[in-house]
Amino acid sequence: MHPPLPSAASAPDRPQPQSPRDLFVSFTWLALQGFGGVLAVVQREMVEKKRWLTPDQFLEDWAVAQVLPGPNVVNLALMIGDRYFGLRGAICAVAGMLVVPLGVILTLAVLYAHYAGNPQVAGALRGMGAVAGGLIAATGIKLIPALRRHPLGFGVCLGLVALVFAAIAFARMPLGWVLLVVGGVTCVWTWRKIGP
Repeated sequence: MHPPLPSAASAPDRPQPQSPRDLFVSFTWLALQGFGGVLAVVQREMVEKKRWLTPDQFLEDWAVAQVLPGPNVVNLALMIGDRYFGLRGAICAVAGMLVVPLGVILTLAVLYAHYAGNPQVAGALRGMGAVAGGLIAATGIKLIPALRRHPLGFGVCLGLVALVFAAIAFARMPLGWVLLVVGGVTCVWTWRKIGP
């Protein structure tokens, strides 16, 4: 049986956001850096730079954010904000993820409608898509060491990663069904492994 992971509240030596305003500014900055995918930026900022979360806490929070309805990164911001400042923190973190980026997106939408027919614009957007895919893959690779401490074992975890990848990328199964079936089985299996 594995010992429980320390929570943010039980780790006073870890840096913490100073105020709800700090959460708003930090998540606004994250959102403005994350065109094409904020996950890589959030992991780098929250775990490596600000150290508000340990790698294990990030992995656990990200797993929960994945299964909740709505955008994953918004769910993660909500959980981090709530952890430190309750409802005020959750609102400020989510507002940081949405308010300023919404203005940027609306501005870009107007510009895109005007320049959509330009071949250079289409090429630039395809290039940004490739970069976003690379950022997400790099973040996934950074999270692999945390799987070594998983109750099911490293080999089983890598097998599950390969199974999910194959089901979505090659078999073209809907993400929701893969998440429900593989995620559900894995949750029950892990619960039985660490349970009394």
